[in-house]
Amino acid sequence: MRRQLALWAARTTAADRLCRGSALVWQRRTDALTAWVRAGRRDDLDGWRAALGPLLRLAVLGAAAYALWAVVRALPWLMWLLVGWWIRAAWKAGTTAAPAADDEASAEPDLDAVRALLLEAMGTADAVHLRTVLAHLQEQGHGKGWKVADLRARLEALHIPVQPKVKVPGSKSPTRGVRRADLAPSPAVAGEMSTAPSTAA
Repeated sequence: MRRQLALWAARTTAADRLCRGSALVWQRRTDALTAWVRAGRRDDLDGWRAALGPLLRLAVLGAAAYALWAVVRALPWLMWLLVGWWIRAAWKAGTTAAPAADDEASAEPDLDAVRALLLEAMGTADAVHLRTVLAHLQEQGHGKGWKVADLRARLEALHIPVQPKVKVPGSKSPTRGVRRADLAPSPAVAGEMSTAPSTAA
């Protein structure tokens, strides 16, 4: 399983790297802006007064977006600078070690291996935070340089549900994570296993 996890962590091509990096850059920017807007809410106020901060920050973001659109429309060549910046950021975000040439055919991540890793990090709990999974993965020498957003993107690529708010014993507040119930085999797979002929004597 460790070898499969290593290949999963290292798998990359130029197109895959840019695609994955673009998704990560977009997620990081939207998460940062969302957090910035949310931080404008004042806990010492109630009702509409508490929402003035986030609304004001949304207005600032809208004005900034309009200003950027106006500048690019007046100076179209600036679009090439924006595209270049995005490609550079995506390439940097999507950086992973390239697998060995003889491992390319088997570099596709193994869903069972990833599920086993999540269950191992989960222990006896019903859920686990992504930051805990990332720390567990990096302790085994994989995913170096990854952030939580990187791990999330890879899990979602394997169609493993990542819940936005998961609470685990001992944690102060809920955050992104995976639930044990979401790691159960699909009904089709479970049906195949239940109808498979037994080899027992």
